[in-house]
Amino acid sequence: MKKLSKDQETLAESFRSYLRKKNMSENTENAYGRAIRQFFSIESYISEDQLRKYRSFLISNYSPATINQRIFAINQFLLFLEKECPALDPALAGFRLHSVKAPRDTFQDSIITNEDCEALQTKLKAEHHDFWYFVVRFLVTTGARVSELVQIKVEHLACGYLDLYSKGGKIRRIYIPDLLCQEAKTWCERRGIASGFLFVGKNGRPVTTRGIHSQLKHYAIRYGIDPTTMYPHSFRHRFAKNFLSRSGDISLLADLLGHESIETTRIYLTRSSKEQKLLLDEMVTW
Repeated sequence: MKKLSKDQETLAESFRSYLRKKNMSENTENAYGRAIRQFFSIESYISEDQLRKYRSFLISNYSPATINQRIFAINQFLLFLEKECPALDPALAGFRLHSVKAPRDTFQDSIITNEDCEALQTKLKAEHHDFWYFVVRFLVTTGARVSELVQIKVEHLACGYLDLYSKGGKIRRIYIPDLLCQEAKTWCERRGIASGFLFVGKNGRPVTTRGIHSQLKHYAIRYGIDPTTMYPHSFRHRFAKNFLSRSGDISLLADLLGHESIETTRIYLTRSSKEQKLLLDEMVTW
């Protein structure tokens, strides 16, 4: 991969700052950043023709999932240019790359089960790993992204929600259930904490998203839980599936998860292979 020019480096870093302001996770920021750097290492400038050539390059070298991830990153980059760079070529205004069709799984098996989630919380509490018990508890009962979780403060327990503001002025409100608020308040009182971030490390700073991901993998191995289902976003998925199973209100779920399009939320209507088998066993009685 060739070295980027100074202007390209500046654009790439400005894009990463833009993603951070939109509360994108660290993993998403890194993935999108790699896509932009790859584009600039292949193409010298931004134009419709160069963008289409990059798409052809992706199709020739990567799987559909990777192709679509990088195309989405490019499209986000184009949106960033429209908003932040007045000197953008007018011909690029509104231009977006089309994704490729990928085989769609009819089930989701990489999401932690309710049984494993409950067992994890029980074991963490029994072994007095209160910090990590509440990390899991907040993730699975609020649907927060891990980048949003680390921004929750003791003060938010009083009102029962956290408001996050994007640069465009949009509000993402994360509700904290009353029972969790009460439980977390008691935990804070035991620790003598009356204000500030809820999840901080030994250095007094908010725990990193990478640190949370690593520790969850550690507990997966410790408690005999499938490690492929033990990652921060897995609990957001579990929240979504549990919410849908109880309310069926996909429109409200989209709002709670902060999805701009309800189509993004529809993935949670998909059943796991185990759920499919149980449903089939119940239905087929002939």
